Amino acid sequence: MEVKPHRQGSVPTGYKQTEVGVIPKDWNAYPLGALTDPKRPISYGIVQTGPKVNNGVRCLRVLDVDNGRINKSDLITTSRTISDAYKRTVLRSGDLVMPLRGKVGDVALVDEDLTGCNLTRGLALIAIRSGWSASYCRQVISSITTRSRLEQSLNGSALQEIPIATLRTFKIPLPPTLREQETIAEALSDADALIESLEQLLTKKRQLKQGAMQELLTGKKRLPGFSGKWEVKAFGEVAQPRRERIDPRRIGPKEFCIELEHIEQGTGCLVGYTATSEDSSLKSVFYENDVLFGKLRAYLRKYWLANRGGVCSTEIWVLVAKQTVLTPQFLFQLVTIDRFIEAASSAYGTHMPRSDWNVVRRFEVLLPPLPEQAAIAAVLSDMDSEIAALESKLAKARRLKQGMMQELLTGRIRLVSPSEGGDNAQC
Repeated sequence: MEVKPHRQGSVPTGYKQTEVGVIPKDWNAYPLGALTDPKRPISYGIVQTGPKVNNGVRCLRVLDVDNGRINKSDLITTSRTISDAYKRTVLRSGDLVMPLRGKVGDVALVDEDLTGCNLTRGLALIAIRSGWSASYCRQVISSITTRSRLEQSLNGSALQEIPIATLRTFKIPLPPTLREQETIAEALSDADALIESLEQLLTKKRQLKQGAMQELLTGKKRLPGFSGKWEVKAFGEVAQPRRERIDPRRIGPKEFCIELEHIEQGTGCLVGYTATSEDSSLKSVFYENDVLFGKLRAYLRKYWLANRGGVCSTEIWVLVAKQTVLTPQFLFQLVTIDRFIEAASSAYGTHMPRSDWNVVRRFEVLLPPLPEQAAIAAVLSDMDSEIAALESKLAKARRLKQGMMQELLTGRIRLVSPSEGGDNAQC
């Protein structure tokens, strides 16, 4: 493996400056049109697929391509006649497909199962021809640098997209040999496989947590050592929003200040804070073990169990448990369940709808005695910790993949020495 560090503001020895950036001298920048099968040029798919046809030809839409993968679970179908009118976009294994709008650069590789399917108007076929690595091209097109260049190529006003002519002339950097391309693609595909396995495990853990909540928070399943009836209470009887406010001019320079963007959607995790308020609006005061809950309709799954005191946006409810009947930890679990989110979605206002406390306070909750609440919350908290650890591991794997792409797709790190590259790929 050969490593060539780049010096800031200069082109290192053995490298050259090109329109796609600094790359090794033996690499070149090729237009995508030159890399594709001349008989199957870069093209968009079917303009109008018509009504669904039972046992018809499956078609991919923009929404079916997500994060470099194709979701096959809900593909639309069209007639054979319509598909035959767009023969050039009938898919083969190894083809690439990319949205022309919205998610440009989100490239997916077609597998054997999708052979014979077609595309809709919003997707482009990129059929990399023999002698070049489709897997490498997928990686380089999906890189941050290339995506940024693609976004700069968007045109139109109401509906921005990349014209097919522009995509055909769009250049990407390629190593000179198929072997080096495939070696890079394999290393990055291994990173993708790790990320996908972590995503699948995380999905499974979240589903297990939801199932546990459904059973433990409703009394359908009791933990060992507990019995007896649970009480039915209105939410407003056991929890109240804290009304304490503070003028931002009284906030110290090191005050712990939480805004909605600092709470991660649907995880209960805090992902940042500001030392001081950046606006002149009043702030809500919170203390350790208060539960913060985003009350704007778009942020109902932003919730956090405070592990310290501070101030927060008034668009966040600061919920306080009546600790003679409800533990803060059990309160936190209650506000994450789907039934509570549904109640909180009954909002008022048109510009930025907010949850209505008059509705939420009447929400009925089942409450076990305090010792059982503590036991249930501990079980669910342990599951939350496992999920958080997996999320951290996944974030690290994604950062590692991005770092690998920056090094490998620019030739800063060579996995194959130029002297042992093998046969040159030719256009």
